[in-house]
Amino acid sequence: MAEASAPVLLVVVDTVCPWCWIGKRRLDAALAVLAADGLPLARQWHPFQLNPDMPPGGMPRAEYRTRKFGSLERGRQLDARVAAEGAKDGIPFDLERIERSPNSLDSHRLIRLAMLEGGAALSDRVVEGIFAAYFAEGRDIGDRTVLAAIGDAAGLPPGRSAAMLESEEGVAAVKEDVARAQGLGGVPAVILNRRLIISGAQSPDAMAAAIRETLEAA
Repeated sequence: MAEASAPVLLVVVDTVCPWCWIGKRRLDAALAVLAADGLPLARQWHPFQLNPDMPPGGMPRAEYRTRKFGSLERGRQLDARVAAEGAKDGIPFDLERIERSPNSLDSHRLIRLAMLEGGAALSDRVVEGIFAAYFAEGRDIGDRTVLAAIGDAAGLPPGRSAAMLESEEGVAAVKEDVARAQGLGGVPAVILNRRLIISGAQSPDAMAAAIRETLEAA
C-alpha cells in the first residue's frame, strides 16, 4: 500500500515583507519540531502583493517609505523594530542597504518556477535566497538579473530562470493567485485544509500548536 502524502501547508507571503522572512524562519522551526514528532508536512508558497500597483521598475525606497509612513524617521523606527525581532531568529536584517522598493511580481514568478521544477525543497531555497538578497544584502529583487542569479544559486538549471523571466511565463498564474489571496488582509499567513490557521509571524510554538490542532480536528 502506498504511503499517504504529507499534509500541505499553503504559506502566503510577499517577498518585500520583512515579517514574512521572520515568519518563514519561525515556521521552519515549527515544522522541524512536528517532523521530529512524526508529523511531516509539505509546504507550498502562495504569492501576495502588498503593493500590487508598484511600478514595474519599482521606486526609490526613501520615496516609497515617506509616502507610506509620512516620514523617513517613522520608517526607520519600524525598520529598527523589525531588525530587533528578526535578530531573535538569527536573521541578519540590514535594511539601510536597500535603495529601491521593487514590484514583487517577478520574484513570485521565480518561486513558482522553482516549485514546478524542483518541488518544495527547491522553492524553499529560492524563497530564502530572495529574502536574504533583499533584506540582508540590499539587492534589487525587481531586477531580473538579480533574480536569475538567485535561481541559479538555489539549483535551478543554468539559464532557466533568466529565460523564464524574460518571457511571459507564469505572469497570468501569479496574478490570479495574488488576486485570490488579497482577501486575507495581510501576510504572512498559513492555510491548512482550506482554513486560515496562522496569521502573522507567530512563535514556533504557537505555529506548531495551530497546525497540530487543525490536523487533530481533521
